Amino acid sequence: MIPFQAPVDDIFHSLRSFAGDLPDWDAELSEEIVRHFASLAEGVLAPLNATGDRQGCRLENGRVRMPDGFGTGYAELAAGGWQGLTAPDALGGQALDHLTAAAVSEIFSGANHALQMVTGLVPGAISTLLAHGTRDQQERFIPRLTSGEWLSTMCLTEAGAGSDLGRIRTRAEDTGHGWTIEGQKIFISGGDQDMSQGILHLVLARTGAADSGVKGLSLFLCPSEAEGVRNKVSVTRIEEKMGLHASPTCQMEFDGAAAELIGTEGGGLAAMFTMMNHARIDVALQGVAHAARAYAIARAYAAERRQGRAPDGSAAVLSDHPDIQRMLGEQADLVHTARAMCHIALAEIERGERPELIELLTSLSKIHATNAGIRAADLGIQILGGYGYLEEYGMSQIWRDARITSIYEGTNGIHALTIATRGLRLGHGAAIDQFAELLARLAPNDDGLAQAANSWRVRAHALAECSDVRAEAHDFALDTAAVLSKAIRSRMRAVGG
Repeated sequence: MIPFQAPVDDIFHSLRSFAGDLPDWDAELSEEIVRHFASLAEGVLAPLNATGDRQGCRLENGRVRMPDGFGTGYAELAAGGWQGLTAPDALGGQALDHLTAAAVSEIFSGANHALQMVTGLVPGAISTLLAHGTRDQQERFIPRLTSGEWLSTMCLTEAGAGSDLGRIRTRAEDTGHGWTIEGQKIFISGGDQDMSQGILHLVLARTGAADSGVKGLSLFLCPSEAEGVRNKVSVTRIEEKMGLHASPTCQMEFDGAAAELIGTEGGGLAAMFTMMNHARIDVALQGVAHAARAYAIARAYAAERRQGRAPDGSAAVLSDHPDIQRMLGEQADLVHTARAMCHIALAEIERGERPELIELLTSLSKIHATNAGIRAADLGIQILGGYGYLEEYGMSQIWRDARITSIYEGTNGIHALTIATRGLRLGHGAAIDQFAELLARLAPNDDGLAQAANSWRVRAHALAECSDVRAEAHDFALDTAAVLSKAIRSRMRAVGG
């Protein structure tokens, strides 16, 4: 096993290159904070990764038991204040910027994706509370989340209602003394665990008529307990998965569980999208983390593994061979373009000036970065050969853990369709010109890119006028990622990356 090393230098080179013009971002302070987290990730979180994968989680008497050491590791994470990085300081948070939080998230996922999955929904829950919750709800729940006393979940999916949320059947009723929830949810990450004292479930449930579609959905806060009494929420099953064995993916029963409305009745999907949009960038960073870790292992292995001879007859290592160099080069390119794409999106989110472009870049980053993580892990297995197929170097776990990222938080196919429809039409097509302007800003002196950008703009405008773009959505998303990657490479050459 090659020990995990946080790629802090690479992350901050990318941040400075693609987000460094943000006026209020203190790069030096940000890097100092992230290096502190990197020590925790390398010394505490990463050593739990392989053991967690082997042990997995188990269900005992209706409660989830995490693998050995996870409780202690989480306690150290929470004690350091890492759960409230971007939350307001008045509510127990650190009030830091999202670029710093993104660097922490990438390192966390590279060290231990499964534990990051269980803890990583907290920032989105806090954002949802800040955007849609009452002051009382914010004051009661956010300090519990920032302190690490509580974790959170996102309860959307049901059997038969995955990407099609209009088919949700879980129902919420106003009893006159408060709301109660009845129904079942599946695929709930961290639906229960024994690390935190409590869990705040954010539950999408139907308050309108059965045929009201997404307009009849509302969002609820459903605490795992109130005043020391367990709420009527139980785990009926932990799913057996290909990867992420140390992240309990739960099937849950809400049997008249007490809950409270957040936001407006019927406005549940809009409220939930606050959490989902955060989660989608976070998943993109998971893809970056897996690509970076796969490349680091493959590069280290190939530099030491003796294999064959050079043309002059001298002993060679794997990295001397052109085919291995080709695969390592592809891995490196995937890491750099995916990371930069996420940082470009995050910089736009920090500015908050172009919501249409933010939406397009969020979906694009999710597609490209998760594909990058899977592809880089697959290349890593090939580079290591038989050892890549074994568990010894951890490459197979990277592939297994990375594979879900192109599926959850909206499949990449759905995001491709979103780009080709809503992404091109929102604000009368504002994102088309904004994206073209972004390309020009990244590489103003690249004539080849200018031609590619113009071709992309013409195609985008044509698609925006089409009534049915389903057959073209996949290729258009890949082509959009390709032209942005081209701009990123040009920018990296200009700044010496």
